[in-house]
Amino acid sequence: MTPKRMLPGIGAAVAVGLLLTACSSDADPDTTTPETSDDAAPAGDPVDLRMTIWTSNEDHLALFNEIADDYIASHDDVASVTFDSLPFDDYTSTVTTQIAGGSAPDLAWVLENTAPDFVESGALMGLNETLQSTDGYEFDDLAAGATGLWLEGDELMAYPFSTSPFVMFVNNDMLAEAGLPSGAEMLADGSWTWEDVDAAGATVREATGNAGFVVRDFEYLNWDFLSTVWNGWGAAPWSDDGSMCTFADPEMVDAFEFLHGAAFDSQSMPGPGTSADFFAGESAMTITQISRANLLEEGGFAWDLLPLPSGPAGEYSVTGQAGIGVLAQGENPQVAANFLAFFSNPANAEKLAAFFPPPRESLLNAEVLSAANPLLTPEQIENVVVPGIATGEVRPSHTGAAEIGQQVRSSLDAIWTEDADIEAVLQSTCAAIEPLL
Repeated sequence: MTPKRMLPGIGAAVAVGLLLTACSSDADPDTTTPETSDDAAPAGDPVDLRMTIWTSNEDHLALFNEIADDYIASHDDVASVTFDSLPFDDYTSTVTTQIAGGSAPDLAWVLENTAPDFVESGALMGLNETLQSTDGYEFDDLAAGATGLWLEGDELMAYPFSTSPFVMFVNNDMLAEAGLPSGAEMLADGSWTWEDVDAAGATVREATGNAGFVVRDFEYLNWDFLSTVWNGWGAAPWSDDGSMCTFADPEMVDAFEFLHGAAFDSQSMPGPGTSADFFAGESAMTITQISRANLLEEGGFAWDLLPLPSGPAGEYSVTGQAGIGVLAQGENPQVAANFLAFFSNPANAEKLAAFFPPPRESLLNAEVLSAANPLLTPEQIENVVVPGIATGEVRPSHTGAAEIGQQVRSSLDAIWTEDADIEAVLQSTCAAIEPLL
């Protein structure tokens, strides 16, 4: 495997870039379909494929194995497919360690925040030729908005098997207790902006003692979840090409002034050191992905599902993603690519949609997505979920994501004090990460 360019280091244990470049050889860097390694099975001898994943859910695994069994039954070149479940917290570091150690998996799930490292390093095999030449694959059915993160030029380097939009869940009972209209009523009368949410959250806190709104999983640590808010201001952490820090731009300053005010002035969102679980009835509203809808089964309250509130820049949506890539350093990359073409064909993508929102435009409808989200109404799926998948902007990602993330988190700590100089903190954040961009 030959890297397209040297990647920045991201720490001793999780150095994605350094570990990926450690696999370099004298191969042509422009080659998108690498030859198999010397250890590859001889032609005609069935091979064993391994895909690393981070789920251990029995229903997920049963479906994966069902698809694999169907493939093996009709393809003599594959003896077995193993789905290797790795702990999520150490997932990326484990995969990159395997690559560096010469035991790369044949296929791997890739998180959105490490996608640039994998896509740009030469770690993955290009998929266009294989997918486009597979009968019935319908390559053009893949939504452009879902594939952007996984492209190198025009070449698709990983299949975005899961594109999950962030939405706002609303506890209507809590809003009513505070004398407020329901979430659907707020949306219908045009009162669904961040200013409205902040005001409603402050009213809820004063009337009930509960939190107003929560950005789930943020916890004043995971700063990239705040993109679900700052995108409403048209803000971004860096330029589109990733070369310039934009944390100190006016749009981002305004967004953080809003967040700071919500935490310390109106107190419509929990401040540092406090937390509230919407699904346990501790807040009126929460931003999270639709996959959390199953937690509503134990909530015991009336609720609404709404799009993210509009901001000064207008309406917007944000998604989280994961892709499946074929490792160029694997023993049988072309065989693995052929299996991926089967795993992600229209029929199997529809099966996978029971758990993972698909990237195929033909499957973005209430009939298909209801199977994965039985608690949601067809109207909620059509009006909130489908547009979120089709048009959502993926959470921030960059090469060297781990090291950049550490620097951003450390710098932003200073913003979460009552008398913070927000603009100065954001300028110092840019100073800290500019060398890494």
